Amino acid sequence: MLLFTSTLLLSISCSNAGNNDKTSETNKKEEKIEKVKAIHLTKALFLEKVWDFESSPNKWVYKGDKPCIIDFYADWCGPCKIAGPILEGLANEYKDDIYVYKINTEQEQELARVFGIRSIPAFLYCPKNGEPQMASGIARSNEETKAMFKKMIDSFLIK
Repeated sequence: MLLFTSTLLLSISCSNAGNNDKTSETNKKEEKIEKVKAIHLTKALFLEKVWDFESSPNKWVYKGDKPCIIDFYADWCGPCKIAGPILEGLANEYKDDIYVYKINTEQEQELARVFGIRSIPAFLYCPKNGEPQMASGIARSNEETKAMFKKMIDSFLIK
């Protein structure tokens, strides 16, 4: 009887060890699949990565190596809370083609003033070459909002 119990315990611990190895392998694979997220911009990062409006206030010179969308938002804004996850998904989907930036208008009021942001969410689409375009608001559904973003990305940013 003691031999049977020892064998049973040994087989349980071995099978658990095998599962732990499989779990460990799965975790390693998941770690390799890195999700790209939207990048939060401060004024300093904006000046470095997008446009140095202090040095050239009258001339738009985009500094990025890929086109971008800038989401002007606030934490309390309902439509912003809808657009945010959609843009996060698009940041991952278009990770090789565009950057998705976020600017909190409550924390970065100067940046909001520079672009005349009076209602949010507002989105600045910056092609690699050429002038940016501003759009505001979201569509009636998440699907329509995502389609709106994709249309601008495909036709304006990465045409």
